[in-house]
Amino acid sequence: MSGKTNPGNFFEDFRLGQQLVHATPRTVTEAEVGLYLALTGSRFPLHSSDLFAGACGLEAAPLDDLLVFHIAFGKTVPDVSLNAVANLGYADCRFGVAVYPGDTLSTVSEVIGLKQSSGGETGVVWVRSLCLNQVGESVLQWVRWVLVAKRNLEAAAPEPLVPELPEAVPYAELEVPEGFSAAGYDCTLAGSPHLWDDYALGERIDHSDAMTLEEAEHQLATRLYQNTARVHFDQLAADGNRFGRRIVYGGHVISIARALSFNGLANACRIAAINGGRHVAPSFAGDTLSAWSEVLDKAPLPERADLGVLRLRTIATKGRRCADFPDRGADGKPDPAVVLDLDYSVLMPRRN
Repeated sequence: MSGKTNPGNFFEDFRLGQQLVHATPRTVTEAEVGLYLALTGSRFPLHSSDLFAGACGLEAAPLDDLLVFHIAFGKTVPDVSLNAVANLGYADCRFGVAVYPGDTLSTVSEVIGLKQSSGGETGVVWVRSLCLNQVGESVLQWVRWVLVAKRNLEAAAPEPLVPELPEAVPYAELEVPEGFSAAGYDCTLAGSPHLWDDYALGERIDHSDAMTLEEAEHQLATRLYQNTARVHFDQLAADGNRFGRRIVYGGHVISIARALSFNGLANACRIAAINGGRHVAPSFAGDTLSAWSEVLDKAPLPERADLGVLRLRTIATKGRRCADFPDRGADGKPDPAVVLDLDYSVLMPRRN
C-alpha cells in the first residue's frame, strides 16, 4: 500500500506546543457569498448589499462572519479532526478585520491541551487557531476542543493539560470593521426597527421559523468549506458508528440557527465573538431545526456612541418548536431536542 496518502492525526500524534501550518490557502469570491446565502437563507443586509454596506462606511459587503469561520475552520480539519469522534466545543473566538471578495485566507494552529479519555480509546485535543489574510492581518482566532480516536490503544497517555479559557471575550477587545459607522444604517432596509436600546437583560426571543436539513445541502455546504471530516461524507465509515448515519457538520447547524435568528435579531449586524459553545447532540438530514435566544448581557461598546454589544445565548433544537424555550430539565440535563448551545457577542446599532 502506498504511503503517500494522509491518514490524519490520531490522538497519540499530538504534542503540547505543536505548530500546525494548514494547507490550501483560499481566495474567496462572490461565488462563495451567493452559495452561502443559498445554503443558509441568511438575510443580514450588511453581508448582502454593497450599497447598504457602503452607506455604513465599508468598501463593500463583507463576507458573512460565519462563512469566514467555516472556511478558516475547514483548513484545520485534515490536521486536527480528520479522525475526530466529535467536535466538542468552542471558546475565545474573536473576529478581526473584515473579509471581502478577493481576500486570501490561511490558517495555522497550536496544540494547547491534551487529555486522554478514561476508556483509553480516544482523547481530547485543544487547539488555538489563527486565520490571517494576504497581508498578515488577523481575520479570526479561536479555540476548539475535539474528541479524537487513537490509532494504537497501547500508546502511552500524555500528561493531561486542560487549558484555562476566558468565560467571554472582553467587550473592550471586540473589533469593529474599519470604517464602519451606524450613522448610515437603515433599519427599514435591515428589516427591523428594534435596535440595541430595545433589548432587555434576560429577554427571550422565539425566532418562530424553522428549517429542515437536507442531505444534499449539508453535504454541499461542508464541501464549500473544504471540510474533509469523514463523519460528514463517508457512509461506509458511518455504518460503523453508533448512529449508522453521516452527521451534519456542526457549523452548518450554527449557520442555520443564526439565519433563523434574523427573525427577532435582524439588526445584530456583526458577530464579534463566540464566547463558548457546544454541539449538545448530533443533527442529521431530515431534522427540522428551530431556535430561540436569550439576552445574557448588554453594554455600550467602549468608545463608540453608535454601537452596543448584546451577549446572546442561542439554543437550536431539532424536531421541536421553541415557543416554550426548551433548555435544561430539573436534573440539569439538556432537553433531548437541544442540539446546539451557543454563547456569542454581537454588535448592534444604537438609537441616537
